[in-house]
Parts: sequence; structure tokens; C-alpha cells
Amino acid sequence: MHEDGNGDGRRVESGVSGGGVGQPEFLDLERELTVLFRRARAKQGEMAREVHPDLESAAYGLLVRLGDAGRQRATELAAYIGVGKATMSRQLRALEDLGLVAREPDPADGRAWLVHLTEEGRGRVAKVREARRARYVEQLSNWDRQEVAELARLLNQLNRGMEK
Repeated sequence: MHEDGNGDGRRVESGVSGGGVGQPEFLDLERELTVLFRRARAKQGEMAREVHPDLESAAYGLLVRLGDAGRQRATELAAYIGVGKATMSRQLRALEDLGLVAREPDPADGRAWLVHLTEEGRGRVAKVREARRARYVEQLSNWDRQEVAELARLLNQLNRGMEK
């Protein structure tokens, strides 16, 4: 079963079977993740434009990662985000041009560079993330806080499993 593509939640048999793939709970999971990812992509574009009108949607996650993890090499960022070196270099150049990130020599390896958020980048990302969290609080206001914590725990577990 999967979402019919119109987002109306109707379920359609997919014909896939074997290895647990056809089990209802996995079909439900696939459908719900599809809806979640579609909505998340749309929201990411909105958040990117809130940080800077010229910011590419895909670069928003890079800024969040730098905000969370601090200074990193471009190769580490590329591996975390799941893109190649050329794509990462292009995104970093664009972010530098917007004044959101800067590079500095890596003290551990003079040939490498560390990338970090500028003060401007840090402030803009923090403002957008705070507004996003406020929207979550509003949207989940009828949830018990333990349910929110459990959802966060399960999503973390899912994300860790996907890294393997």
C-alpha cells in the first residue's frame, strides 16, 4: 500500500511482498514518511528564503549542520549531507558570497580549510530555527510532552539507522 500521489491518504495495494515489505506497518510507515518528506522539502525552501532571499533550499541544512556541529572541513560536511565535493564546494562558495559562512585554515592540516558560520549567518539561522520551533510548539500543542519526546527519540533512532 502507498499514498495514491494526491496526498488524500487513500491506500492502494502495491503488490510488493516478501521480507516484511508487504506488512501493513511498513506500508503505513512508507506512506507517512513520503508525506512528511514532501512537506519538509517545501518548508525547507521557505526557511532558506527566511535566512536569505537568495539562499538555495538545499543549503539550509548545511547551515543548520554548521550551527549544530561548529567548524568542519568541507569533506566532513559533504559526507554528512550526502553530496559530492563539487556540489559542496559550489554551495560553500554561494554561502560565502552571501556572507553566511567563512573559511579558515585547519590548524591540524595546513592544506585543509575549516568552514564555520559567520556572526551574520549564526544570527539569521538562529532566528529561523527559533521560529520553526515555535511553529512545532503550536502544531503539537495538543500532544503530551512525553509523546513529543518519544517522537524525537524514534526519529533519532531512524536517522541513526539510515546512516549505516
